[in-house]
Formats: sequence, C-alpha cells, structure tokens
Amino acid sequence: MTVPINVRPFVPSRLTRRPGHESGRIPTTAVAGYIALTKPRIIELLLITTIPTMVVANDGWPSLWLMVVTMVGGTLAAGGANAINMYIDRDIDALMERTKNRPLVTGLISPRNGLIFAISLEIVAFLVLWAGTNLLSGILALSATLFYVFIYSLWLKRTSKQNIVIGGAAGAVPVLVGWAAVTNSLSWTPWLLFLVIFLWTPPHFWALAIKHNDDYTAAGVPMLPSVVSHEKVIASMVRYTIALLVASLILVPVSHMGWVYGISALVLGVAFLWGTIALGKSDSPSASMRLFSFSISYISLLFIALTIDVFVR
Repeated sequence: MTVPINVRPFVPSRLTRRPGHESGRIPTTAVAGYIALTKPRIIELLLITTIPTMVVANDGWPSLWLMVVTMVGGTLAAGGANAINMYIDRDIDALMERTKNRPLVTGLISPRNGLIFAISLEIVAFLVLWAGTNLLSGILALSATLFYVFIYSLWLKRTSKQNIVIGGAAGAVPVLVGWAAVTNSLSWTPWLLFLVIFLWTPPHFWALAIKHNDDYTAAGVPMLPSVVSHEKVIASMVRYTIALLVASLILVPVSHMGWVYGISALVLGVAFLWGTIALGKSDSPSASMRLFSFSISYISLLFIALTIDVFVR
C-alpha cells in the first residue's frame, strides 16, 4: 500500500477558525504546528473517559500519581496516533476545506519531521505507561495506535463506508488502558465501557460528516454520508444509538452501578436517540452540528455520572 506524498502546500494569509474537530486557530509557529498534529481537542475527549474508568476500577479515587502517569501516557499515545494519521492523510487533507490548514499541508511542518515526532511520542508513551503503571497498559495503548494506523488510516478510511465503524475501536481503547492501569487486568466492566464508546463513535462522527459531506466527496473518502442517501445514514445512526442505549444500561446490572448512573444513562440515551431521529427531518449543516455537539456532551455527562455513582451508591 502506498501513500501519495506530492502535496502542494497551501499557505494561509491570516488566522481563521475551523469547525468541528478542527476548531482552533491555524498554527503559525513550529511549536503550535507540532501541538496541532496531536489533535488536542480529540485527546481531551479520550481522557474524559479514562479517569472515570479508573475511578470505577478502584471503587474510588486512584492515587494522584497513577492518574497523572496514565493521563500523560494516554495523551502521548493518542497524540502520536493522530500525528501519524495526519502524515498519512496529508494528500486528502489538502483537498478538504475542514483540514486544508493542517501543518503538514501548509508546509509549516515537514512530513519527515512530523512522522519522526509522531513515532517518538508513541515510544515515550509506551515507556511511560510501562514504567509508571504496568506492561498491559502500555501494550493496550500501543495496540490502539497500530489498529488506528494500519486498519483505519491505511486500509479502511479510503476503501470502505464502514471505515469509522471498525476504525472507531481504537478510540475506545483508552478505557481499557485506564482500567488496566489500576488493576493490571481486564474484566467485563471495561469491555462494556469499550462497547459503549465503540457504538457511540459512528453516530457521533456521521453527524459531523453530514456537514462536511462535500469535503469527503471531493477527497474520494467513502464516509457513509457521502456514498448513501441521507435516509440510510439516519437509519444506521438510529440503529447504533439504540444499541448504545442498551449497552449503557447493561452496565447497571453487570457492573452493579447505582441510580445516578442508571437514570443518567437512560435520560441521555433517549435524548441522543430523539436527536438522531429528529436529524432525519433535516440534513442541514446546523442540525447535524447540533447533534454532533450533543454527542460530545452525551459521552462526557455519561462518564461524569459514572464517576459520581461510585461515591453515592
């Protein structure tokens, strides 16, 4: 498999705002460029799920040192994976309005330096997690990167409309890393949390993809909203949201969660499902972005409820 490398740089003339996952200012310095390669906004979302998982695994707050080490290792691992993804996708990023100002497209960071930076982050992440927590956590974080790079970025993203469905599994691994950091093992609970994030990813990302449908079409990326009708996209989103609601509620009996989490999971899940169904009546960019924004609130509030439940049940 080969990745095109002849990308014509686009040099922005001024600072602008970017939508969705690309929100923030266009980097104009090397330091800002390297930070942008890691996609900090996405990392924030991943870490929101890690600490609550650690709290559940420990049945209370883990040590501050353990949380810090796990967060640092997880941040480096996710940042490295995101940077490798930008290296691979720099040709199609130049074709999409949402991503054309990324540092490897503008020429702010050279592809070679970007790749060295990304691999270095992965090495350091593995060593931090191994030394600061345990080998299992390090292996899980590394496996997520390998899956994201080789299965999603290099294979599925450009060839299958199921790309984000399967590739999204990489984004669910941080909960396994957090649980393993505390217990040095895995059980049904972290795998159910993994399933929750796995099922949440398609409707979350497809809501964003509806808005940027033209971008994916122009770049030749078969994201579901660019290759099937709006009705079929919504039908798929509804199926995943129903499955997500069920999976989130299964946690109650299996993991002995209390009323705080149970009520939160039910209310948030029903609201997510209602919003997804409502999107079927409108394919406007504003409607899809409202659901996209709510999906972020959904996963954040769900894991906050998970944390609170540990201390009140």
